[in-house]
Amino acid sequence: MARAGLTVERLTLAAADLADEIGFESVTVTALARRFGVKDASLYSHIKNAQDLRSRVAVLALAELADRAAAALAGRAGKQALVAFADAYRDYARRHPGRFAAAKMRLDPETAAASAARRHSEMTRAILRGYDLAEPDQTDAVRMLGSVFNGYVTLEMAGAFSAHPREAEVSWSRTLDALDTLLRNWPAA
Repeated sequence: MARAGLTVERLTLAAADLADEIGFESVTVTALARRFGVKDASLYSHIKNAQDLRSRVAVLALAELADRAAAALAGRAGKQALVAFADAYRDYARRHPGRFAAAKMRLDPETAAASAARRHSEMTRAILRGYDLAEPDQTDAVRMLGSVFNGYVTLEMAGAFSAHPREAEVSWSRTLDALDTLLRNWPAA
């Protein structure tokens, strides 16, 4: 019996919405079942367990974020591409805090390989082509950018910058200026 029109896709989207509302760590099979007005057991014909549900939300979030970043990058290079990519990342985190948390979930290698995780690295590498970085510097720069974007956004969302009079938006802009300068003047090994 297909109660409440349950499908894997519908459950995943509802779980992602729930993550944005109550936090990714609070998404449970019980909370999702409650949202659909069904018993927990009704969901298990569509998902294996809570870990499977969370992995599906993570894969969805990675795909959504990759799509937004790709759209932001279209036709841009150099600093414009860097800023567009960073802003897309930050905007997604602000609009979808639960999905953003899910996108950082460690996935098993098979799921990760089939997800949009690789697209994020490829897009970052595409940005770096505008800075003429070769390997292994390119890998170092990919890791640095991911760390800075994730760290800044995570701290900002946690309210870490709210006590200081300088607006977080100004610091974000200055951080991107500094990253652009660093990437244009990458230190020799």
